[in-house]
Amino acid sequence: QVQLVESGGGLVQAGGSLRVSCAASGRTFSSYSMGWFRLAPGKEREFVATIDRSGGKTYYSDSVKGRFTLSRDNAKNTVYLQMNSLKPEDTATYYCTADSHSAQDMSVMPFWDLEAWGQGTLVTVSS
Repeated sequence: QVQLVESGGGLVQAGGSLRVSCAASGRTFSSYSMGWFRLAPGKEREFVATIDRSGGKTYYSDSVKGRFTLSRDNAKNTVYLQMNSLKPEDTATYYCTADSHSAQDMSVMPFWDLEAWGQGTLVTVSS
């Protein structure tokens, strides 16, 4: 099974930008669709974005569409979530996930059914 390690979280002011990364090891990275979910205090884990195996298709939640961009580099076994125009409500722990289903399926599956998760990276957006 693939192992995932997130990095790049931190504190940023509202309107700013931040990029979080997820490095994968283990089974063939390019065989997995990848994605990000987030968990804010007092809320349920929320879908953010997914990307297909080749990086050609991406899916976003309405709350981040137009502000966040998900990409992957299969040569580096890494996915990147570029977050722009950040808002205080984006404050959360961001979790990288991998699954053998399609990126579109990942975007609607219950999060507990997804195959692999990282440990999370905290993003805090100050107002």
